[in-house]
Amino acid sequence: MKGRERVGKFFSRNRGTFYLGFLALMISSIGDLFAGATLGFMTDTLELLPGLMVLIPTAIGMRGNIFGALGSRLGTSMHVGTFELSLRKGSIIRQNMQASLTLTLIMSVLMGVMAKIISEAFGVTSISVWEFIFISVFGGVLAGVLLLAITILIARIGFNRGWDIDNVSAPIITAAGDILTLPMLFVAGLFVLWGNDMSAVTVEIVAISSVVIGLIIGIMTFRGKAGEGRRIFVHSVPALIICTLLDIGAGLTIEQQLTSLVMVPAILVMIPPFLEDANSLGGILTSRLSSMLHMGTLEPKKLPGAAALENFAIIYIFAAYVFTLVGVSTYVVAQLLDLSSPPLLDLVALSLLAGMITVTILNLISYYVATVAFRYALDPDDHSIPFTSSSIDFIGAGALMVCIVLLGIA
Repeated sequence: MKGRERVGKFFSRNRGTFYLGFLALMISSIGDLFAGATLGFMTDTLELLPGLMVLIPTAIGMRGNIFGALGSRLGTSMHVGTFELSLRKGSIIRQNMQASLTLTLIMSVLMGVMAKIISEAFGVTSISVWEFIFISVFGGVLAGVLLLAITILIARIGFNRGWDIDNVSAPIITAAGDILTLPMLFVAGLFVLWGNDMSAVTVEIVAISSVVIGLIIGIMTFRGKAGEGRRIFVHSVPALIICTLLDIGAGLTIEQQLTSLVMVPAILVMIPPFLEDANSLGGILTSRLSSMLHMGTLEPKKLPGAAALENFAIIYIFAAYVFTLVGVSTYVVAQLLDLSSPPLLDLVALSLLAGMITVTILNLISYYVATVAFRYALDPDDHSIPFTSSSIDFIGAGALMVCIVLLGIA
């Protein structure tokens, strides 16, 4: 009887979390399928632009890293009572917006450069560095501007309605990031493939201009006066560079299996929703842990305590739901689009098995990244989501590829 009472109290205590979380994750999963369908249709482009798959997880992951962290910071400011709906100079929203856009441009340039360097280092045939930068900046900056507006809108609605946006922002932002980024990467890739003299010159001009503008803005921000925007920039850049390396590792993992994956496009459809739903779960967990650390309701112990374990349980429940949904919806989309696909049960088994492996590691990474950042007087909002997200991209991609082999799907 005591066990039932504990379970009943657990669900009662977290009723609001489950209501908002399930709703946000459902929206996220459905949205990510549009991104997955885009990737499923990009098989020819991926073959004609070698190395592009190395950039794709990095590009879509970076949107979540930057704007998921933005949503987490805004959520924390609501919890501690410092949030205000104002765009005046020096306001929390204004400084966060400026820092997020600056990071978007600079990291888009760096992603293109790093994708080329690492592709060469691992012997992966790839497009030129200018083409990498052009595609990264085109997809990143345009998607980033739109994603910024969505993040601020979520914060505004959540603030007015008294929502805990820690349970909402990460799933919706990651889904929106996928939906916006992948089509723009696709369009940029098609422009590169256009192949005439004008398009080639445009690619180089845009790429070189992006490098120069990024350097100027970065130096100005770093040397600017102290404030929330400069703090976010200085704290975020080192973390985001490490995250880029992890995301490129995820891209390399998938790129090495690309020949077999293009033969089963349904798996390509699954990759974006699988990775981004894992990121959504990580975003929910890290946002909650960060807010709890700020409010003093979670102690940064060496081993997770009762409060952390309760949050782990919430994530496992979400995971069982969301990864089943990913498997089923991937199959439905593949059938609707007439794409080659494994049987339904195989896709669900693949998604659930790889998902549960990923989430188990996710829980531990999220806890220790948040608590270590907090212990060293770093803002866990700036570090938890980026590190967790990129680690999960790498781990999730590896788990997915291993489970594909174990289950004999591709």
